[in-house]
Amino acid sequence: MSLALGSVADDYTGASDLANTLTKGGLRTVQTIGIPTDDLDLAGVDAVVVALKSRSIPAAEAVVRSRAAEAWLRGQGAAHVLFKICSTFDSTDAGNIGPVLDALRGDAGETIALVTPAFPETGRTVYQGNLFVGAVPLNESPLKDHPLNPMRDANLVRVLGRQSASPVGLVDFATVARGAEAVAARLEALAAEGAGAAIADAVREADLETLGTAALGHRVSVGASGLGLGLARALVAAGRASAPDSAADLGAPVGGLSACLAGSCSQATLGQIAAAEALMPVRRLDPERVLAGEAEIEAALAWAGTHIGGGPVLIASSAEPETVRALQARHGGDRVGHALEDALARIAEGLVARGVRRLVVAGGETSGAVVDRLGLKAFRLGPEIAAGVPVLRTLGQGASGPGDPMLLALKSGNFGGRDFFPRALDLMR
Repeated sequence: MSLALGSVADDYTGASDLANTLTKGGLRTVQTIGIPTDDLDLAGVDAVVVALKSRSIPAAEAVVRSRAAEAWLRGQGAAHVLFKICSTFDSTDAGNIGPVLDALRGDAGETIALVTPAFPETGRTVYQGNLFVGAVPLNESPLKDHPLNPMRDANLVRVLGRQSASPVGLVDFATVARGAEAVAARLEALAAEGAGAAIADAVREADLETLGTAALGHRVSVGASGLGLGLARALVAAGRASAPDSAADLGAPVGGLSACLAGSCSQATLGQIAAAEALMPVRRLDPERVLAGEAEIEAALAWAGTHIGGGPVLIASSAEPETVRALQARHGGDRVGHALEDALARIAEGLVARGVRRLVVAGGETSGAVVDRLGLKAFRLGPEIAAGVPVLRTLGQGASGPGDPMLLALKSGNFGGRDFFPRALDLMR
């Protein structure tokens, strides 16, 4: 068995986004949660995305986890490994993108790696090395206010240069427009000058195909799901993967109760919660009570127990950025973030114990905490709910053991329209 493509993803929702993109691009894809410890049947699988929760942990720990995942993928025959990052390049000057890139590039024996978070379908483009969200630079957009990794610089050559041990170059749009051979030549020239990474411009979907073709000339690349799309199309075009005729069949309906959890504080998720209030019971956690002890978790589960028999419920810790900043100032950013993630994960566990088998989770860190708490190991990909967000069906270990499947949607905070929660539930049958 030999995989056409392997990927190490730095959070769970990003992994789902990439797995969904690869499936649409023509690769039969499985997403795992961490490195599989049991035998995983990969017969007929083109790509595996190993989901880690490594975006916001100490850089040294992220490097160790990412290297282990990459080694496992190489052991499954993956000739190319994509380090999947967020399309907003969420990171700090300490990493974790640069340190992980340096380690994976070194392990692969490469002198340079192509890097781009561009994904025009979701409004992320890169021009002259600057990341744009729609028509404005990242640092002028609402997405600059990530609670853990705020982004105040749109120039990715500078951002990555502050994180990486090697110089960072640029593959500009004029070069990309000349095609994959021109990109490959530019990478070779930059490597000769000592660069270990190159930010690549991309403003059109066709640019992603060019970059995907060029990236396959190396053993490792770094990017968001847009680069994954380019890699998938390049692999199919080269006959190195067999494009499926249709989306994955999720099998028999799962049934059971349904619920939604929201931990993201993005403007998109806040709008989705507001829209959901007209359609289902919504409870907002009191963060001060969460920090004080377990009473708020128990109260939320008791509240859910009185409502969930009549339809889906939504429990949210999400708040406006100014409220989050005030909480962090009083209690410390790490303490607040971890406490709220843990609370929602424990609530998810309680909901599953009460019969929930269809679960929608908004927020990358929240999704990671929930999946870890539930002990889920791998997923098959189903229909797309919104750009970058598929329905997932558990493989192997389910809600309470083997043969007890669940359906999930793991959403990055910024993804989806205002009707995301009801739309997700409609597709999770």
